[in-house]
Amino acid sequence: MNLQNIFNEIEKTDPEVYERVDTRRGAMQRFATLGKTLALAAIPTALGSLLNKAYGQNNSAIVDVLNFALKLEYLEAEFYTRGVAASGLIPAGAATGAITTIRDHENAHVNFLKTAIQQLGGTAINRPNFDFSAGGGSGTGPLGNNTFTNYAVFLAVAQTFEDTGVRAYKGQAPNLISNNDVLTAALNIHSVEARHASHIRQMRRANGMLVTGTPKPWITLNQSNIDTGNASLNNAIQQSYNGEELTTQATVNIVTSAISADRASEAFDEPLTMQQVVTIVTPFFAP
Repeated sequence: MNLQNIFNEIEKTDPEVYERVDTRRGAMQRFATLGKTLALAAIPTALGSLLNKAYGQNNSAIVDVLNFALKLEYLEAEFYTRGVAASGLIPAGAATGAITTIRDHENAHVNFLKTAIQQLGGTAINRPNFDFSAGGGSGTGPLGNNTFTNYAVFLAVAQTFEDTGVRAYKGQAPNLISNNDVLTAALNIHSVEARHASHIRQMRRANGMLVTGTPKPWITLNQSNIDTGNASLNNAIQQSYNGEELTTQATVNIVTSAISADRASEAFDEPLTMQQVVTIVTPFFAP
């Protein structure tokens, strides 16, 4: 076993590894001493201990992020599962096929996140109880019993969930950067949520459900394209879109004579913080 090569490869991948555990010289000296007192077969265990010291402390924070994502995926999976099961809600044909596919994706996300959390040594949260009237458990929220009886309401809620999910994953990505595998998987889910959002908006446009004057199926500035006729509900929905009007990226304002603020805002999804997401989705969870 060439420890020098192992340390070289670790350092290439993570130049700051020794700041977490020891100096390079100190780590090498400790393993030189171990080599005199331990059987060769025990060296991998000792190396694993060193790496756990370097990276293990990140697992708890990563598990917290994954459980946060799992709670959102539980919500979406349950929403689409109930939607597909609701008699007469979704038109037969392409619409039913699309929503069924999205349902299956969301359930796959749930299963993946539960497995990832367990592999990191964490405990996945249990499936919560839901209130799709958006009443926080009262069952008498502003959506009433329309979520699974009114197709337009169902698609509007679907769009908001998907758009919120896209921004939520983007907001948490920096907290997963210490684990490339988890980060890659989370960004893959992020891209799937973005495709869901796009397709739901296309479905709403095809059915004439976008707000008059905002016919595009993507987010322009902070427009949700949703008008429920209920001012308080509109304000609640708007929380999922506030901040999307930003036109500055990496400190550069991308508005130019050739690029309007509308187009600049359409080019990026802005991240949401965990607290912002919690505020948005809390009404859909029952105690």
